[in-house]
Amino acid sequence: MTQTDPIPTDLIADWHTLHRVFIRPEDENSRQTLVKYMEQILFGLHDFLNTHVGVTQAIPLAKLAQSYTDTTINLHPEKKLADVIKDIINEIAPRAVNVASPYFIGHMTSAIPFFMVHLKAIAAALNQNLIKLETSKVLSVLEKQVLAKMHRMIYDKPLTFYDAHVQNVDTCLGLFTNGGTTANITALWVARNLCFPCAKGFTSVEENGMPAAMKAHDLDRLVVLVSERGHFSLQKAGGILGIGNKNIIPVEVDADHRIDMIKLEQLVQDLSRTKRTKIAAIVGIAGATETGSIDPLPQMALLCKKHGIHFHVDAAWGGPVLLSEKYRSLLAGIQEADSVTIDCHKQFYMPMSAGMVYFKDPGALDQIVYHAGYVNRKGSVDLGIKTLEGSREASSLILDSALKIMGSRGYALMIEHGIETTRLFARKITAREKFQLVTDPVLNILTYRAVPKKLGRQLTAPDLSLSRRQHLDACLDDINTNLQRIQREAGKSFVSRTCLKICPADTHKGVVLRSVIMNPYTTDKILDQILDEQEAILDTLDIFDQDVEDQEILDQKVPDQEQYKS
Repeated sequence: MTQTDPIPTDLIADWHTLHRVFIRPEDENSRQTLVKYMEQILFGLHDFLNTHVGVTQAIPLAKLAQSYTDTTINLHPEKKLADVIKDIINEIAPRAVNVASPYFIGHMTSAIPFFMVHLKAIAAALNQNLIKLETSKVLSVLEKQVLAKMHRMIYDKPLTFYDAHVQNVDTCLGLFTNGGTTANITALWVARNLCFPCAKGFTSVEENGMPAAMKAHDLDRLVVLVSERGHFSLQKAGGILGIGNKNIIPVEVDADHRIDMIKLEQLVQDLSRTKRTKIAAIVGIAGATETGSIDPLPQMALLCKKHGIHFHVDAAWGGPVLLSEKYRSLLAGIQEADSVTIDCHKQFYMPMSAGMVYFKDPGALDQIVYHAGYVNRKGSVDLGIKTLEGSREASSLILDSALKIMGSRGYALMIEHGIETTRLFARKITAREKFQLVTDPVLNILTYRAVPKKLGRQLTAPDLSLSRRQHLDACLDDINTNLQRIQREAGKSFVSRTCLKICPADTHKGVVLRSVIMNPYTTDKILDQILDEQEAILDTLDIFDQDVEDQEILDQKVPDQEQYKS
């Protein structure tokens, strides 16, 4: 139905139709149509998308936006439920991004097992609110059990520890959150509060605020240290917690994009000598968003222990690797962390959106307890008294069910496939003379860039001047930016892009292509096809594959990027 179509006369908003819509399909025909389309959603949506569209339809966003300009809410219903679902299947789904496609290897959002849709539907149908036992009952009990299972995966404490805490109403091993960002903020929230114990005339930073806390403890500055590969949620935490995002201090990385321990240790020493500055936390990355790199967690843990600093590990991406006997050693040292973030909607393959945060100390979350007379009263044992979010869905039900369906070995197989397929992709990139591997994969993320042969020869020239190098860098940035845009908008396959130093000594951050491989159906052949497509696009950009002598020539060769958007 278009916007000009008349509204069906039988669709009237009154109590009779509202009652009918609220509790059951409108009629038997609608029921049959609804079942037909729900079957596609529950069992065949991925197949439908893979049959009818690649990553997305090749429709420019500007043109797409023109179809969505009506801002009127109609007085009466426009369509029946079955017709709305039909429109979603035929009009919305093909124009969305098919993250289920094995050709979609550019972001941390991927295919989900088909049963996840069923579990999400059940969670929605139950509509439990984990803020309180009165709106969740057994789901709150189940959540504590799942949290204990995940805590054991990370920390591997003795069984007696988990027997004591799994259903202990006075302690809390972790929390489900709405995502990794909220999990990181929660961890640093606890770390910040631990910096400000009670003092004369001062109760807590929660009650008295940051200015009073800084004054009571004779401080001018509170900082958090993290590698320059840290997720931007940590900067958000700095703003939200009153630390200031400029005080989330990035530390340089080494050639492997891991935090440089020499620079970190020197920075800790320098800050420790500054009497009115305190380090609230040091953050280790276990699966950096851009490169998949893992910081030297054991050394970071020892440094934090030596100086009495809260050690947080952002394992939003890499945490589930602990389920793989083959690769769990990559995360050695994570068990020494005071807190750990893991995302469910990443390598636990759950639907959007769910994260988790865990604490070594079962009493750590007492730092952020809040009560309300109408919901989480004092004396309450609800997990909602310790969460940044208020209402929360039963993500624990989905994760618990998935673990039962998959088992740790099932998850391990998918994780191992991703790591090993990414290593294969690195070899394929290296074997092609038009590409340069930028970061070797540690997990299942790598970066690379297109470097046409003539430009590549110029980059390695022994007499390369600084100005000439800058010209070549600018040219290569345009090549890779346009290559990624053209491939994305063609809709057949997808890699993302970011900016990184190609060599540690570089001052320029170059545009690089970024690949994330987590779909178990991404194969050797598909990787070849993605690279073939990129080489074909490069051939259309052969204007770049010429000698670049000076800035004037470069300016003539760099095309208007707008021409590649359609």
